[in-house]
Amino acid sequence: MSIKIDRLNSTFAREISQILQNEIKDPNIKFVTVTGCEITNDLSFCKVFVTVFDNDKKKEIMKALDGAKSFIRGQLSQRVEIRHTPELRFVFDESIEYGNKIEKIIESLHQ
Repeated sequence: MSIKIDRLNSTFAREISQILQNEIKDPNIKFVTVTGCEITNDLSFCKVFVTVFDNDKKKEIMKALDGAKSFIRGQLSQRVEIRHTPELRFVFDESIEYGNKIEKIIESLHQ
């Protein structure tokens, strides 16, 4: 992966987090954490990895994010100087849940 893509990934993650915290009016989306971004090499798509505070509302929050992605993309185009702002795809980040599960297994083995 190129340095440019790496820099864009971190910039997009930071800016999307700020947009979700400050610009979005939906109270459910306030508790979303952006864990990272993966932009394709041709800059056409960006996977935005997110986790949610309340797992019971995961489906509802992911649906709300999909509904707000055009607004978020518009805000990104104003904040990040790039010729073409990639299309956003929100993906639930399973890695934190997986890490917690492994941690519980290790704890139970030590007891």
